[in-house]
Amino acid sequence: MRRGSWKIRIFIGLAIVAFAFIQKCSNTEENPYTGRSQHITMSSDQEIAIGLQSAPEMAQQHGGLYPDERLQAFVESVGNKLVQNSIARETPYQYDFHLLADDQTINAFALPGGQCFITYALFSQLNEAQLAGVLGHEIGHVIGRHSAERIADSQTWQTATMGATVGAGDMGSILGSIGQNTLLKNGRGDELESDELGVLFMIQSGYDPYEMIKVMEILKAAGGPNRTPEFQSTHPDPENRIEKIREAIDKYKNQG
Repeated sequence: MRRGSWKIRIFIGLAIVAFAFIQKCSNTEENPYTGRSQHITMSSDQEIAIGLQSAPEMAQQHGGLYPDERLQAFVESVGNKLVQNSIARETPYQYDFHLLADDQTINAFALPGGQCFITYALFSQLNEAQLAGVLGHEIGHVIGRHSAERIADSQTWQTATMGATVGAGDMGSILGSIGQNTLLKNGRGDELESDELGVLFMIQSGYDPYEMIKVMEILKAAGGPNRTPEFQSTHPDPENRIEKIREAIDKYKNQG
């Protein structure tokens, strides 16, 4: 009976793992804006809804919006210029650009569907072209559907980990660890793809793309000598990003 029970557990576990990866393959589609194949389980309308729903809470976590309406309008105008001069205008997303009151945290991020944010701590260190580089990078995350892709990948690994736990106990934690590392690796790929798209959008909007390199230097300085090693972070090291940005500049300037 014990041996039979063990075999049943293995069978059920393998079936769950197989289901997770069959589901992933069946939900793979090509991103029409980047040409990359992705595992996506939500529609663009759902992405927009998630972003709009989450935006107020995200702003609140950073002290709300910066109170100067003139600076808010400036950030929005630079963001909209990037959208109107790039493929972003052809996407179904609703782009909004927000300057956050947080003057301590150097950060910028995008929610699914087009809600883009930059903290005053970062904004205050940038000129217009550098701001365009940061916002172009965040638009790249939206177009690349990176949040939706990470959510779908996480769902796949959760299902697969459950199957491994049912079938072989300790294998569940091992698979979970592999899944976490994979998501981190994919996250770094997202950053590099967004950097490249940001360079393209800057060139298309008339900004000097080399200003993106100066943004990386600002981020590197902000990290200080004790910044988190690349392999422990979802973001590539700024030095590695600079190398890829130079390659993107050469690529798109030559196309022009």
